[in-house]
Amino acid sequence: MSTYAEFIEQQESRDGVRFSWNVWPSSKLEATRLVVPLGCLFTPLKERLDLPPIQYDPVLCTRNTCRAILNPLCQVDYRAKFWVCNFCFQRNPFPQQYAAMTETCQPAELIPQFSTIEYTIMRATVPPPIFLYVIDTCMDVEELGSLKESLQLSLSLLPSNALIGLITFGKMVSVHELGGQTGCAKSYVFRGTKDISAKQLQEMLGLTRYAGGVGQGQPQQPGVPPGQAQRPQQPANRFLQLLSSVDMQVTDLLGELQRDPWGVPQGKRSLRSTGVALSIAVGLLDCCFPGAGSRIMVFINGPCSQGPGQVVNDDLKQPIRSHHDIEKDNAKYLKKAVKHYEALAERAASSGHAIDIYSCALDQTGLLEMKSCCNTTGGHMVMGDSFNSSLFKQTFQRVYNRNEHGELRMGFNASVEVKTSRELKINGAIGACVSLGIKSSSVSETEMGLGGTCQWKICTLNPNATLGIFFEIVNQHGAPIPQGGRGCIQFITQYQHSSGQQRVRVTTVARNWADATSNIYHISAGFDQECSAVLMARLAVFRAESDEGTDVLRWVDRMLIRLCQKFGEYSKDDPGSFRLPENYTLYPQFIFHLRRSQFLQVFNNSPDETTFYRHMLNREDLTQSLIMIQPILYSYSFNGPPEPVLLDTSSIQADRILLMDTFFQILIFHGEVFIS
Repeated sequence: MSTYAEFIEQQESRDGVRFSWNVWPSSKLEATRLVVPLGCLFTPLKERLDLPPIQYDPVLCTRNTCRAILNPLCQVDYRAKFWVCNFCFQRNPFPQQYAAMTETCQPAELIPQFSTIEYTIMRATVPPPIFLYVIDTCMDVEELGSLKESLQLSLSLLPSNALIGLITFGKMVSVHELGGQTGCAKSYVFRGTKDISAKQLQEMLGLTRYAGGVGQGQPQQPGVPPGQAQRPQQPANRFLQLLSSVDMQVTDLLGELQRDPWGVPQGKRSLRSTGVALSIAVGLLDCCFPGAGSRIMVFINGPCSQGPGQVVNDDLKQPIRSHHDIEKDNAKYLKKAVKHYEALAERAASSGHAIDIYSCALDQTGLLEMKSCCNTTGGHMVMGDSFNSSLFKQTFQRVYNRNEHGELRMGFNASVEVKTSRELKINGAIGACVSLGIKSSSVSETEMGLGGTCQWKICTLNPNATLGIFFEIVNQHGAPIPQGGRGCIQFITQYQHSSGQQRVRVTTVARNWADATSNIYHISAGFDQECSAVLMARLAVFRAESDEGTDVLRWVDRMLIRLCQKFGEYSKDDPGSFRLPENYTLYPQFIFHLRRSQFLQVFNNSPDETTFYRHMLNREDLTQSLIMIQPILYSYSFNGPPEPVLLDTSSIQADRILLMDTFFQILIFHGEVFIS
C-alpha cells in the first residue's frame, strides 16, 4: 500500500477492524508515552460479499490454554502436514482431510486475503428466532392505532419459521395464549404490583423447556444425515408459537387491542406496570428457550408508575427526575428501579435474549433506569415523540432489513473471544455487551471498560454493531522484540445466524513492532485519528457514568494537551508556530466537538436523552460515531455539486442550501435566494 490511510481503509473493509495505532511500540513504557491507548474498533459482522461461509469446522490449536484457530499468519510445513500456532508456538498436526493440501492448493483459511473467514458448524441444532412483543396499552387511541399498524406490518417482515409471542400491560399484565383451537382469545392476567419469579411463572402457565437442543456442538439427531438441517421440535407451551401457524390470530389480536380499561382520575398518570411485564417476558423465555436467539421488543408510551421498576408515582404534580434531582440525590425511585432492571438484564443476557426498548412519548419514560436492558443485551434503544411519526415507523421497519439472500441482517446469542500475542494483554471492551468473566493469560489486571475477561457476550448483532477493545503492551523496556516481529490478535465470534445456522467468524490481524527511541516517526505515521477519537469518546462516556462531569472534561482536555505536546512541533513562546503532523490535524477538532456534545454535556438534556445518546455512541460503527461527535455539513448551490463545508457561520450564504447530518437529526437551511 502506498499510504497508511489506504492500508487502514483496506483493513477496515476486509476485517472490520480499525486500530488507534497501526505500528506498535515495543515496550510498555513507550506505549504509555503515546497518550492515546492502544485499542481497536471491531465490527464482528462486518458485511463482505466475497466471504462465503465454509461448510466445515475450524482447526484449533491443540494446547488447552490456547485453542487459537488456524489462520494465514501461521507457519505451515506442507510436507510434514503440521502448522505452528502464531500465538503459543505449539506444533499441531493437520486433520486427515487436509492430506491433499499443497503450497499451490491451500485451504481458504491459509490464503492471506481470507484473514477474516466464516465457518458453518453443521452439527449444531439451533431453534428458530423468537420475537416476543411487549406492548404498553396506556396510550391514547390514535397512538395505539399507529403502533398496532406497525406491529401488524412487522409480522409480514418476520421469517415464517420465527416463533412469536404477545404480552400487553397497563395496570395489569396479560400474557396472551396463541394457537388455541377454541377460536376464543384467551390470556392470563397478572397483578402489576407484584413481581413473578421464573419458577412461579413456570408453575402458573405450565411452561416446558424447548427440547430441540440449544447452542453449539449439540449431537446429531438419530436418523438425520450429517450436514442436513434438523427439524427443531415444536414448543410445548401455548404462548410462543410458529408465526406461520398463528399469523392470522396474532394479526387479529393486535387489531383488537384496546386502551387500558382502568380509568385515570384527573391530575393522575396511568398506572403502568412496565417492570412486571418485562420480568414476565424474561421469565417466559428463560423457562422455555434458554440459550436460544430471541428478542423481547418493548413498546412504551410513558414511565412505569407502579410495582417493581417504578420510576415515578401516579401524581402529575410530581415530575419525573431530572439531572439536577439525581445530582442532589433527590430521585426517590432511581436506585431501586435501576437494581430491578439490572437484574432482569443479567438474566436475559445469561440466556442469550436481547431486550429492545421503543420509547415514544413527549415526556421521559424511564430509559435511564432501563438502560442496562439494552446496553447489557445488545438490544436496540429507540426514542421518539410518537408511534405515529415516520421516525419510529421507518426505524422499526429497518430492524427487519434483509440481505441479498433474503435473510434478516441480524445475528443472535453471540460471543466474542479475543486472543493475543504474548507481548499484549486485553484491558477490556466498551460496547453493548456483557463480560463472560473468563480469564486467560491474555487478560490484563488493568481494566478499561468491561475488563477481567477475554470473552464477551452480545445477545444480538447487526452489521453495524461495533465493540471498542483496549489492549496493553506488557513487553518490558529491556527485552527487545526481534527485528521484523509482528504482534497478532485473533477475534473469534460465535453466533446464531438468522438462517438458523450456528456460525463462527474468525478475524486474525497483525501489526509491526517498532522501537520508539529510534523509530518514533513510523509509530507516529501509523496513528489513526478517526479511530482514536471514537475510542476516546467511548472512554469518556464510560467515565461519565460514574465520575463528575467536570472531572471527565478535565481528563479529556489533559489527554489532548499531552498528545499535542508529544507529537506537535512548535517554537517556545510562539503560539503561531504550532504544527501537528497531517494525520493528527483533525483529532483536536473531534475532541473540541466531543467536549461540547450531548454525550458529556447534560445541560438542556433530560436523563433519558443523555442515556439514549450515549447508548448509540457505544454501539455504532466508526463512520456513524464520527457523525455523532462532529456533524457533517453539506452545501448545495447552482455553482457545482454538493460539497462538505466547515461547521461555521461563514458557511451561511444567501445562494446556498445547507444540510446538516447530526445522526440524530437532519437539519436544512435555505439561503435568502431560495426563500424568495
